[in-house]
Amino acid sequence: MTDNLTGVWDGSYVQPDTGVVTFLATLIESGGALGGSITEPCMMPACPLTTHNASVAGHRSGSAVAFVKRYEPPGYGYDTVHYEGAVNAEATEIDGRWKIPGTRFSGTFLMIRASRPAEQVAGEERTKEPVRNR
Repeated sequence: MTDNLTGVWDGSYVQPDTGVVTFLATLIESGGALGGSITEPCMMPACPLTTHNASVAGHRSGSAVAFVKRYEPPGYGYDTVHYEGAVNAEATEIDGRWKIPGTRFSGTFLMIRASRPAEQVAGEERTKEPVRNR
C-alpha cells in the first residue's frame, strides 16, 4: 500500500460530555501538504444543522500528521479544531489528539482508511466486464 494519505477515511473522536462522534474525511496529500474535507453530524443540543462540513489544512512529515479542521460555516459551538497524530507504517490508520485552542476541550481521535480507493474498485469492475464479439 502507498504511504500517501490521499483517500477516504472513516474517523471518530471522543468529545467531552457527548461521547464518540463519527466523521468521514477525504484527504489529499501533495508534497507533505494536506488538504481535504470532513463531514460529521451535529451533536450539540438544539443544533439547527444535522450535518457539519469542514475543510482540512495541514501537513505531514514522516509519521507525524497535523491539521486544522475549520467548520463551514463557523458557529453553533464549532469553529476550528487542531489535530495532531501519527500515521501507522501501512498508512491505514491515523491516531492522536485534538484540541480547541483557548479552551479546555480536547480528546482523542482515530481515522481508518476506507478499504479500497474508488479508482481501484472501478478498475476491477472494468476487468470483470464480459468481452463482446462483434
